[in-house]
Formats: sequence, structure tokens, C-alpha cells
Amino acid sequence: MPSTNSAPQVRTRFAPSPTGFLHIGGARTALFSWAYARRHGGIFILRVEDTDVARSTPEAVQAILDGMQWLGLDHDEGPFYQMRRMERYTDVIRKMLNSGKAYHCYASPDELDAMREAQRERGEKPRYDGRWRPERGKDLPERPGGVKPVVRFRNPTEGVVAWHDVVKGPIEIANAELDDLIIARADGTPTYNFCVVVDDWDMHITHVIRGDDHVNNTPRQINILRALEAPVPQYAHLSMILGPDGQKLSKRHGAVSVMQYHEDGYLPEAVLNYLARLGWSHGDDELFDMRQFCEWFDLDHITPSAAQFNSDKLLWLNQHYLKLADDARLAADVSERLARRGIDPERGPLLEAVIGVYTRAGRHTQRTRRRGRGVLYRSASGGGTAGAASDRCDSRRAGRFAQAAR
Repeated sequence: MPSTNSAPQVRTRFAPSPTGFLHIGGARTALFSWAYARRHGGIFILRVEDTDVARSTPEAVQAILDGMQWLGLDHDEGPFYQMRRMERYTDVIRKMLNSGKAYHCYASPDELDAMREAQRERGEKPRYDGRWRPERGKDLPERPGGVKPVVRFRNPTEGVVAWHDVVKGPIEIANAELDDLIIARADGTPTYNFCVVVDDWDMHITHVIRGDDHVNNTPRQINILRALEAPVPQYAHLSMILGPDGQKLSKRHGAVSVMQYHEDGYLPEAVLNYLARLGWSHGDDELFDMRQFCEWFDLDHITPSAAQFNSDKLLWLNQHYLKLADDARLAADVSERLARRGIDPERGPLLEAVIGVYTRAGRHTQRTRRRGRGVLYRSASGGGTAGAASDRCDSRRAGRFAQAAR
């Protein structure tokens, strides 16, 4: 059992599931978790929750690592992989079974389906009815032959589970609303909610910052932590990100992989600055680097209301940071992009000099054109959506740059 007497140091974690690429919502969660640890001189942990073997892929794991590296969100510990911690989970489950905090359930999938259907017909909430839950004086069904049982957590049946969410405020759920959660499948593999609890316990996580789609998991996880006599971390559930139409952000709104923004010519500092303002504010400040952000960031100023993604605002920020970027840095980036397209940058004019023409023009521009669509990175990356190095660049200038690049 891990010690619960460790020094009171802030420890946060980002724990993505590698069933897809790192997207904008996940990147914001990672940023806030990272910044909170940096603000308080704490530890930021990267943990890969890869127990969904059927959907997890090595490509998705690498995309997460690449996205974190590109954004500069460095972790202090990890990455840890849940699939490499199976022995630990199995040991905790065995102890819970021995102590009566968990039990074997032999109900088959067909039996459970019939149970839920009967509950629906009676107008009841579909849920496990506890037929295999041991109780004093209760006769359990006869164990069926050839059936491998699952393991269920013995959830409290009375009282409430309550916590103060740092973002959403007080939340309270009656234990009677929660059935006995499966913590190990019939093949012995542990389930998500159980692994998360053991990981947060073992890694001494003090603050869990995550999306509000996890709010419903929280009471179950708190009850398991209490059953294990483990400390309960503080929870901060971030509101969802909406598209411009007010609907949940999706691919049709541009909710693509973080690395797609790199491919489209965005600078990481622009993406980070934009993500920082999605649901958090520091007065009217709009432009700041990550050093300043970490000095300012706190959980109290995260809004519980949904944030709205605005691609024009991100373009404007990218224009700003392109104008500030060193010409040599941009030249190296553009050179790499041209080479990937089969264009030899050595056969044209000196890229740094060409780029300097545009960045100097942009730096002297007083009026920002918010919908400027791109000279530097749009030309080099083949028509991506990144902003311009200069606010006053027009199609003729873009054409001249593209011609020079060839």
C-alpha cells in the first residue's frame, strides 16, 4: 500500500486514452494540468490509459507524445502505461475480494440484459440488482458451471458521496443511485474506473483536472478510494468546448489532431495562448507567453460555462506570433516543409531573406487584419489554414512568395 504521509506537494496528471489522436480538448486539459503543477512547483505526470486493447494503437500513442512535445508540455514523470501495471491492479483486486470490499458475480450477459429489460418495463432505472452481492442472511444463487465471474465493487448502499468540485462547486450523489461497478472483467482484465483509482493513489495525485464528461465517474472513483483508505484528490472538471454553432466541438468544426495544426502552419505558442483562454481568464489579458501564464494560472478563474472555439481568433494569434518569430526559425521550418513537398529550398533565393521581407512588413503594420489568410505558411504548407506573417499581405504577395519558393 502506498504511503499517505508524503509531503504535501501538488501532483497533477494528464491521462489520455490512445484510441485517437490528441485533439484540442485533450490539449487544453494537458495545458491546465501542466500549468497548475508549474505554478505550484509541483509534479506533472503523463499516463497513458491503454486498457482498451481493441481500440488503442501504437500510432495513437505516438501522436499523443508528438503533440505534447510540439506544444512543449514536458512531463516530470512517465509516461506510464496501464497495460504494464496489470500485476498491481490484480493484487489490489485480490485484497479487496479477501476483505469483502469486492465480490464475484456470475450473472451472464443474457441474464443481465433480461434483468434490465424487466426493469425498463416496470419503469425503473436499468441497473445491476445485486443478486450476487453477499449479505448477512442472504442465500446466493448456485454458481453456474463453466461461467467465469466478473468482480464487482461493493458500493455503499446508504448515504451520499459528495465533493467540492473546484470548477463546478458542490456536487452530491446518493449512493442508492449507484450500482455495484464491475472492476474486473471475466478474463481478469481490470476496468477503466478501477485502474484510474489505483493509478491516482499510487502516483499520489493531489489534483485531477479533466473534462466534465468524467463527472459521472467521480462518485464511483471516490467510493473506491475510500474503500481502499486512500486519500481523495481535489477534482476540477473543465467545461466542454463548443463549435461556433454552439454544438459540441467535432471534426466538422476543425477538432482535428493537434499535430494537424503544426502541419497547417500554426506556431505552438499561438495554439497554447489560444487554449489558455478557452475557459480561463486573467482580466482582459489576451496575449501572454507560457512563463506568464504559469505565474497567473489558478483553478478559481476557470469558468464552469462551456467555452466556444473561434478559428478566427486562433488565426489572429498565429499572425501575432509569426510576426514575433525569428526569421531563421521560420526559414528552417519552411525549408523542411518545402523539402517534404519535393522542392529543393537551395535552388531558390535565400529563404531567410525572403521571409524577412514579409515579417518586417508585418512588424511595421499598425492595423491587424483578423481574417488574413496567409503568405508564409499557407504557401509553404500547400494551402493550410494558418495565418500570415504580415497582416497586410495580399494574394499578389502570396503568389510572389510561392513562386520564389519553387
